[in-house]
Amino acid sequence: MPNNLDHFYAVIPAGGVGSRLWPLSRADRPKFLRDIAGTGTSLLRSTWERLAPLTGDERIYVVTGAAHGEEVQHQLPELLQQNVILETEGRDSSAAVGLAAAIIERRHPGAVIGSFAADHLISADTRFRRAVVEAVRAANEGLIVTIGIQPIEPSTAFGYIRAGEPLEILGAPSARQVDAFIEKPKAATARRYLTSGEYLWNAGMFIARASRLLAELEENAPELAAGIQEIAEAWDSPARDEVVARVWPTLDKIAIDYTVAEPAAKKGGLAVIPGFFGWDDVGDFAAVSRVHEGVSNCDEGVSAIGSPDRVIAYESSGLVISETDRVIAIAGLQDVVLIDTADALLVTTRKNAQQVKQVVSLIKESEHPEVL
Repeated sequence: MPNNLDHFYAVIPAGGVGSRLWPLSRADRPKFLRDIAGTGTSLLRSTWERLAPLTGDERIYVVTGAAHGEEVQHQLPELLQQNVILETEGRDSSAAVGLAAAIIERRHPGAVIGSFAADHLISADTRFRRAVVEAVRAANEGLIVTIGIQPIEPSTAFGYIRAGEPLEILGAPSARQVDAFIEKPKAATARRYLTSGEYLWNAGMFIARASRLLAELEENAPELAAGIQEIAEAWDSPARDEVVARVWPTLDKIAIDYTVAEPAAKKGGLAVIPGFFGWDDVGDFAAVSRVHEGVSNCDEGVSAIGSPDRVIAYESSGLVISETDRVIAIAGLQDVVLIDTADALLVTTRKNAQQVKQVVSLIKESEHPEVL
């Protein structure tokens, strides 16, 4: 572990249901607890193993729902009990990361924290860690820092970061000013971004001094910041449960992009480190299909995961994930996505993978919400 990172703490927000990955991802076993990518470990466990060489086990915090606390600690036996922050209900990333920052700052004044989602797939871990080291050095200069991903295609599924002029920061030669955050673009705009070389994908990774992040939060969302500080003050005291029960449900649900990153960018206080490593948020079945291409084919066009010997395909292509013993036959379908579980079956296409979230909304209103 690099000796200049002894004040660096990693925060892993492990929340959300991953509704675009239903029926694999469920409320009681969400995406981050599963081996969605077929690596042999869950996405959460992979995130831990990626960060531990930078921090050691004792400087990783996990923020997760109370319902998932037991399974999180089962998958992460090295995780210290005092570094687990259980949410009674999801309040989005500003509250989750903000509370972790406030607790860490009280326990370890002057700490730099980095927030890294529990459910992303990253390859080339050495390059990832190199980018984090640069980000910590930039954060030491008082900047809020994000790691942007070098685009490999004109994707419309991600937000973008427009990188500006290089910053002269010792130990962070890749650091550049962030000129703007851009919401998910249209296809033509995404192609233009890719060609220009000035834009990076926004992967939601943020690194900053905990005190700097909290100051930005206080300026842009003062009521939220006050609630977080009230909880943090009581966190290591007997009053924790009472204060959390009273304050946490009142906190605004809002992403940290809007309360910290975008306002900091407008003031010139946000830097970006380009990340030259493989990254995917594995956010829908189009992404899962891309990850699994060629893993276990029942014919040359279909990747079959789970029970490939029970999948029969004729003149078809796509992805089949099966958790049952059923024989599945596909004929004449291209780019199909078929997810077969004990109590639910999903059939869609890669092109329409984002629509699974709307299907989940319909199921919530149906007579069968128990499958969620």
